[in-house]
Amino acid sequence: MNNTYRPYTLIAELTYRCPLHCPYCSNPSDLVGHESEIDADTWMRVFQEAEELGVVQLNLTGGEPLLRDDLERLVEEARKLDLYTNLITSGIPLTFERLSRLRALGLDSVQISIQSTRSSASDRIAGATSFSRKLEAMRWAVSLELPLTLNVALHRENISEIEEIIALAERVSAERLELANTQYLGWALKNRVALLPAREQIERARTVAAEAKTRLRGRMEVLFVTPDYYTEYPKSCMEGWGRRFIVINPEGLALPCHLAHTVPGLRFEHVTQRRLADIWRHSAGFNRFRGDEWLPDPCRTCARRAVDFGGCRCQAFHLIGDAGMTDPACSLAPGHDVIESAKAQAGRNAGVPVLFEHRTGRMVRIS
Repeated sequence: MNNTYRPYTLIAELTYRCPLHCPYCSNPSDLVGHESEIDADTWMRVFQEAEELGVVQLNLTGGEPLLRDDLERLVEEARKLDLYTNLITSGIPLTFERLSRLRALGLDSVQISIQSTRSSASDRIAGATSFSRKLEAMRWAVSLELPLTLNVALHRENISEIEEIIALAERVSAERLELANTQYLGWALKNRVALLPAREQIERARTVAAEAKTRLRGRMEVLFVTPDYYTEYPKSCMEGWGRRFIVINPEGLALPCHLAHTVPGLRFEHVTQRRLADIWRHSAGFNRFRGDEWLPDPCRTCARRAVDFGGCRCQAFHLIGDAGMTDPACSLAPGHDVIESAKAQAGRNAGVPVLFEHRTGRMVRIS
């Protein structure tokens, strides 16, 4: 492989441990056997190798990265390498003193998630008492002049709160509001019946978000990510397989996206066994869906093949059983009927109480 593909962002999944149990978690739906975590020395070597590859941004995520006692060491090392370091967190467990230390050591920005603007609903969705602590963490970040992004995973339970979510982001002085509709893989796919909104809910939320984006321009960035199920064409997942992002999971497995290791037949390697540059350039797993030679019909002759690269490989596998097929979210895909069926079911379910399964396996009723 030549040097056509350069990674810009390293996503470091420091742990799968988390105090919350969100039903749309992107971590593996089977966490048994995934308890091991690479140590701080290994992470710091990986950061160095990533910087040498051209990576400029580091996202520290999980699970909950705050559960790593060595998080300060990792932030300090990232600063030495001049990596822009972003912490993606639930805000739990956190103290003002620890956030202050992280800021002083070089943390550049923080993204804090919230499940709802209503305390009871937020705690129910998260599966833990957390709402007030999240608000406190946001206030701490702003007081420390840490650029704050408020992350909200939108789904059937909270999408009707779109105006209240925007108002909350304004009150806490967030610089950025990410309204990302749930991606239906992992735990979210298990809970799709309970979480997928109806088309009317999506359209209303998109309109409100667009109005807020215009009104708040120059004060707060508002990003609305439409779910794949309600677009004519798929998004370019991770800006294309193995093109711009590297994900390292807690065990040290290097991946082109969070769930690539769930696709059978793909071989990925550990950073404990091979240098990151070698993995990026020569790994069979990273190279499998690069470029456009692998594209199936109708992608092969589609004018959008260099825009969306056939869509999400993991979604193709988990919905129709073949990662080499066109993402079924595409209206032209042979397997698109599975998307239409899911949307039809979402429309029938509107207003009907449905159970979702927390990451712990506990069933919770939503309306």
